[in-house]
Amino acid sequence: MRLQGQGTLLRVFIGESDTWHGKPLYQAIVRRLREDGLAGATVLRAIEGFGAKSHLHTAHILRLSEDLPLVIEVIDTAERIEAVLPILDEMVSDGLVTLEQVEVVTYRAGERADGS
Repeated sequence: MRLQGQGTLLRVFIGESDTWHGKPLYQAIVRRLREDGLAGATVLRAIEGFGAKSHLHTAHILRLSEDLPLVIEVIDTAERIEAVLPILDEMVSDGLVTLEQVEVVTYRAGERADGS
């Protein structure tokens, strides 16, 4: 797959302890996006943050949290991103989903460093 030019960045903000059918929500989302053939997904773990309820989640040594903020980032075509939004709406009961337009400069899948 080659993606270049206009794309859409999808970000899903959830908590580390969020679950979907007994499994970590972030894992369920990434697996579903992979099954649906999206270009890729990355899960980022934050060291501190708070959400709508203003509860502070932190990795500070004195206040070790088991529910750190997570962000799942996905970049693909607008059509592919829009197709998964209803799925995310069902899966994410407490979190934030955002979209923004991005310019994809380079994305190469399946190519090795030697060009083959």
